[in-house]
Amino acid sequence: MLGAVPKAAQAQAPAARPAAQAATSASARAEALTANMTQALGLTPAQTEKVRVINTASVRNVETARQRYGQEPAKLRGYIDDISLARLDQLKDVLTPAQFARYQQKREEKMGIPTIRGNQGTPPPGLREGRGEN
Repeated sequence: MLGAVPKAAQAQAPAARPAAQAATSASARAEALTANMTQALGLTPAQTEKVRVINTASVRNVETARQRYGQEPAKLRGYIDDISLARLDQLKDVLTPAQFARYQQKREEKMGIPTIRGNQGTPPPGLREGRGEN
């Protein structure tokens, strides 16, 4: 499971955690995420270190955004989306094409994102056929 966050960390509100605990928690989440990716994707030691740096920065940025914009859900979602896209771009530069494809597949499964690969019948209304394959 890529990027699993322990239930205890999910249940505790970010604003209720002291800053030092949040930093430790962010580091632990980044470390767990890196370990999961290393195992699931068969990362080399060099890739693991690069992915660790990317994950640590991303998790810390999300934590900062949650603290800053916790009372503004729409704004928070926008910042988290931006952080996620930047992380994907960075990971794409570190992972091999096969590793990145596997990562994307696992990420889509975890997030429940429908894929548009192969013949899956009629696309949902407003979604053109072949979108996302270019």
